[in-house]
Amino acid sequence: MPTPQLRRAHQPTAAAQETVVARVYFNDITDLNQFAVHLDIWEVHHHENPRLRYFVALLTTDEVTTLRAQGYRVEIDRARSAQLTQPVQSAAPQAGIPGFPCYRTVAETYATLAALAETHPNLATWVDIGDSWDKVNSAGAAGYDLQALVLTNHNHTGPKPVFFLMAAIHARELVTAEIATRFAEYLVDNYGKDADVTWLLDYTEIHIVAESNPDGRVLVEEMTSSLRWWRKNTNSTTCPNAEPTISSYGVDLNRNSSFKWNQCQGSGCSSGQGCFITYRGESPASEPETQALQAYIGSIFPDQRGPADTDPAPADATGLLISLHSYSELVLFPWGWSDVAAPNRTQLATLGRKFGYFTGYQVCQAGELGCIYQTDGSTDDWSYGELGVASYTFELGTDFFQQCGYFESVMMGKTMPALLYAAKAARRPYQTPAGPETLQLSTTLTTTQSGPMLQIVAQADDTRYASHGWGSEPTQAIAGARLTIDAPAWITTTQSYTMTAVDGAFDAAQEVVTGALDITTWAPGRYQLFIESEDADGNWGTPSSLFFEIHRLFFPVVMK
Repeated sequence: MPTPQLRRAHQPTAAAQETVVARVYFNDITDLNQFAVHLDIWEVHHHENPRLRYFVALLTTDEVTTLRAQGYRVEIDRARSAQLTQPVQSAAPQAGIPGFPCYRTVAETYATLAALAETHPNLATWVDIGDSWDKVNSAGAAGYDLQALVLTNHNHTGPKPVFFLMAAIHARELVTAEIATRFAEYLVDNYGKDADVTWLLDYTEIHIVAESNPDGRVLVEEMTSSLRWWRKNTNSTTCPNAEPTISSYGVDLNRNSSFKWNQCQGSGCSSGQGCFITYRGESPASEPETQALQAYIGSIFPDQRGPADTDPAPADATGLLISLHSYSELVLFPWGWSDVAAPNRTQLATLGRKFGYFTGYQVCQAGELGCIYQTDGSTDDWSYGELGVASYTFELGTDFFQQCGYFESVMMGKTMPALLYAAKAARRPYQTPAGPETLQLSTTLTTTQSGPMLQIVAQADDTRYASHGWGSEPTQAIAGARLTIDAPAWITTTQSYTMTAVDGAFDAAQEVVTGALDITTWAPGRYQLFIESEDADGNWGTPSSLFFEIHRLFFPVVMK
């Protein structure tokens, strides 16, 4: 079968063509990577049987004709193709995006996040980190600022580990900005109420860029037939005289980062032609959005990795980055530009399998055979490659325009626990995910001869991993657990208390653990308890926490 030689029909002088959604059956990974340069691929379905390997793509009718002439099997999806031009129905008046009230517009997202900072100044800060392409090129008359919401308790001093969450770098991926915004709302709303959220904001900095490509996202929000599938930024110089239809001008910001820009290991991962859907830009980090993101990320994370591709980040490296995309139900980690394992591959896979447990998604190295396809110039390759930050892409859900019912009932429940775990793991992302989680914390107050005792019970669990087809995480028996009061164990001045196995022995990967505290002399007030568990390999997992309140003074009970 010949190597595909396609050219996107959206050339500057070409009339807009009919587009369709179709399955294209490909031969091997080289074949797929070539297609990914030129075509707007939405899904990839790998299979051991070559006859069953296919991707779903948005194609022009010319491309369908060319592919079939080259011998490729192309099946047009009539139902999905009809949706390309189907009017969006929405009740008026309506907040949110037409037809999708669960997703806020850029303006509504910014208003929500700015209000969090205004009403909770001790927890949230709204930071301008740069400008969009339209703003730069209109002298500020159009376009947007790129904004970050920084969440942390300012009354707790640092240094603090950083979790960076970004979304909507591809404009049409509606669910991503909304997930990031709701994550921010959840953290602020539950500070002081939920013990885990409270310690996260006390001891961690969480940075959220909900709209990484605001100009492009605003085009999608119009939900017209020609613009709702927009992916790139709005750099109109890349495809001169082209009408703004689906994938004409603009730069793919997830191919524009400066690490391995145009350096894919294979025969190509991005396009050098400005009208193509994966156009990487005229130079590394050529776009103001990319420049803003890289400068900001570089300012909040230390550089923890050497210059060689084979240099690993140290085991105790700090910081974690997640870029939210849609769709494909995948958790991806570096490298994307190569199928060679990243030097921290084992640790990246371990944390990825934690995310796979929560989301139910496949977890794989982006560039390895059978995962998706190779990409160069991506954000997560840059943040890991340049800084050594544990970096991931989440491909959320099953559609660019996920219906609100599915989003609310399924996706929120899958994604939010994964993001909360990411924030917990940000201090030591290459170490703590190998350790057990601590779950189901509870307390019981009892009275003994010496006075009141607080009994604490929890479950230590070293089994909560899933890759869904990409290897198994080794698990170990629980070896111990510890309890601290009002601060986690890594704060060096904190006293820890040893907990024991309820069944008398630490010999299983899941154990119920218990401990007791004499609280006779404790003053009235609210206390925060932290519990961590250890496995037989010496790995301590992330802590979990709960609040305990004393409403009156206790006195020793004298037995006669």
